[in-house]
Amino acid sequence: MLRNRVRELRARFKWTQQDLADSVGITRQTVGLIEKGDYAPSVALALKIAQSFNVSVEDVFYLKEGKE
Repeated sequence: MLRNRVRELRARFKWTQQDLADSVGITRQTVGLIEKGDYAPSVALALKIAQSFNVSVEDVFYLKEGKE
C-alpha cells in the first residue's frame, strides 16, 4: 500500500492544502485525497510534489508492506 508524508511536510513548510495544490497544479481536494491515501498520484505528480518540498520522491512516498 502506498503511504505518504504529504501532511507532515506541509506542516513543516506551514503550507495549506491549497498552497500545495497551487504549487503543483491540482485541486485542494486532490491533495486531501492523497494525504488520506485514497488517491495514488501519477509518477509525474509525485515528482512535482517532492520537488515542491525540495526532497526526493522517496522522502514523500513509500510502500507499506503487509495487510491492513
